[in-house]
Amino acid sequence: MFNISVLQEPESLEAAVEMLRADPGLRIIAGGTDVLIRVQHGGEGWSQLLSLRNVKELEAISLRADGTIVIGATAPFARIFEDPIIREHLPSLAEAAVSMGGPQIRNVATIGGNICNGAVSGDSASTLFALDALLRLESAEGERIIPIHEFYAGPGKVHLRPGELLTAILVPRSSYQGTGGHYIKFAMRKAMDIATLGVSVICRVKDGAFEDLRIGLGVAAPVPIRCAEAEAYAIGRPVTVECCREIGKLAVKATKARTSWRASKDYREHLVEVLTERAVLESAQRAGGRHAE
Repeated sequence: MFNISVLQEPESLEAAVEMLRADPGLRIIAGGTDVLIRVQHGGEGWSQLLSLRNVKELEAISLRADGTIVIGATAPFARIFEDPIIREHLPSLAEAAVSMGGPQIRNVATIGGNICNGAVSGDSASTLFALDALLRLESAEGERIIPIHEFYAGPGKVHLRPGELLTAILVPRSSYQGTGGHYIKFAMRKAMDIATLGVSVICRVKDGAFEDLRIGLGVAAPVPIRCAEAEAYAIGRPVTVECCREIGKLAVKATKARTSWRASKDYREHLVEVLTERAVLESAQRAGGRHAE
């Protein structure tokens, strides 16, 4: 039984922003796969909702003339996986999208909801970190665009201001052009499970060496993270198994893994080392590098 006392259903972004301005206490619902659980469990303040399901402009995925890929916040994961723009230019995000839940969940769960939920295990987060994605946030006060790494405030917490909506994820051309990428989700089951660890890598290879490397990790710290030391180590070094193994070891230094019912701290750190090495090797090969030796 859902205890919903108010349900606003605007037909446009402008109407949604105005409703939030009038009542900043409204909770946003899009796909509902996370929000309805909170409503059902009687979460404080979760009985008054503003639904975005009729704001169709927020579902669009497009490629701008300047090469920026714009992903609407309410685009469901099934659409992201199937979209030709995503599959051609951001294949690692397509990999992350198809790993999220089962078909029923992917048909309704939205990428914006996955981000705004603030869960460190969100399947899109580590890839969007590796892609240096930007978030477009809108309110009655105007629009602001911030890097995704500035959005996460802690476990289940994000820097979303009162009356503000996440409307789009932006990936500039410079973040994906000429790159290879790979996402690895490790979970206790092969399907429909929350990630024990998520590793996403984006890289550029030139003349057999790393020209750029970005590593995003999920469930390795209280918020999704990048691995600055490991990334810096790689630049200019040849793509070899030995180099990728060292990158994996350095990636562990960026983590703040903890023991939980799903995995111990030591096991998570082991996963970070091994899966980062694998993801870097695969990404380098996809970026045009020869098979590492």
